[in-house]
Amino acid sequence: MADEEFDNVLTTVGPRLRALRRERGTTLAKLSAATGISLSTLSRLESGQRRPTLELLLPLAREYRVPLDELVGAPATGDPRIHPRPVTRNGQTIVPLTRHLGGLHAYKHVVPPGKGTGPDLELKVHEGYEWLYVLSGRLRLVLGPHDLVLAAGEAAEFDTRTPHAFGNAGPQPVEFLSLFGPQGERIHVRARPGTSVR
Repeated sequence: MADEEFDNVLTTVGPRLRALRRERGTTLAKLSAATGISLSTLSRLESGQRRPTLELLLPLAREYRVPLDELVGAPATGDPRIHPRPVTRNGQTIVPLTRHLGGLHAYKHVVPPGKGTGPDLELKVHEGYEWLYVLSGRLRLVLGPHDLVLAAGEAAEFDTRTPHAFGNAGPQPVEFLSLFGPQGERIHVRARPGTSVR
């Protein structure tokens, strides 16, 4: 990147930081407490009076959960395509749809017929928050005391600390998309978690 291009990128950092903070609904004081960067430094960064350094940008990128390139508005480089490597786990095929750089992860799941239909379905518990959307077929979702069937076009969201498992409730393979936040990030949807699962 030429020096002039680099300077142009840096001049856009302040407004980008301010817009990102407002989008996240936080204050300079809260951001200061979360990152350890002084209130005055954050204010000067946003107004363009302070030159952004890696030492300042890294904690901000971590707090906002965005890649550093996105934070500074660096030009896109490389191939944006994801080259997924499907894995088979517990009889179902899982295709990663995102790179594992932190934040939310997206997957496509394919569960064959007859998988997870019996009472011996193994419930799992782990940190995080999950949102899923059924593309085709009928998905069995066991979630704590609930044993539910979701059809194509239905969605669910839940805290993964609740015992849960997936199965196929129909004669055809079931395909669904899932977004998983390992740190408990929640997807912003209109329905509350208690009412989105049917």
